[in-house]
Amino acid sequence: MRQIEFSLPAFSRGYHVVTQQVIHALGPLPEMGMVHIFIKHTSAAITINESADPDVLTDFESIFNFLVPENLPFLKHTIEGPDDMPAHIKAAMIGNTISIPITNYRLNLGTWQGIYLCEFRNRANSRKLVATIIE
Repeated sequence: MRQIEFSLPAFSRGYHVVTQQVIHALGPLPEMGMVHIFIKHTSAAITINESADPDVLTDFESIFNFLVPENLPFLKHTIEGPDDMPAHIKAAMIGNTISIPITNYRLNLGTWQGIYLCEFRNRANSRKLVATIIE
């Protein structure tokens, strides 16, 4: 078992396919195993979804902004800006971990699957992640 901490650069608000950046950060993979990836933030999320059509990324942004809009009058946690509490809620809805099987030294993702960084802040910094590779 080994563990790698790495950062993704700051991305604009939205959904971003980061599969290649994650693969690069992981380095050589075992023949078989599992990788568990955890994002160390409460206003961004990580998930796996469609990576072939960029419209999917836009649609994710649209639906989550519809479900959890900014400036809701009943929110109390507003000191960090109108995007902060909605970002926490969206991150909780999507989650902070993913697990991917490793087969033949590669991530065993489906044909159309990619790893998403879901960035919910208007002005985000780089995001820190921890990957645990289990052989």
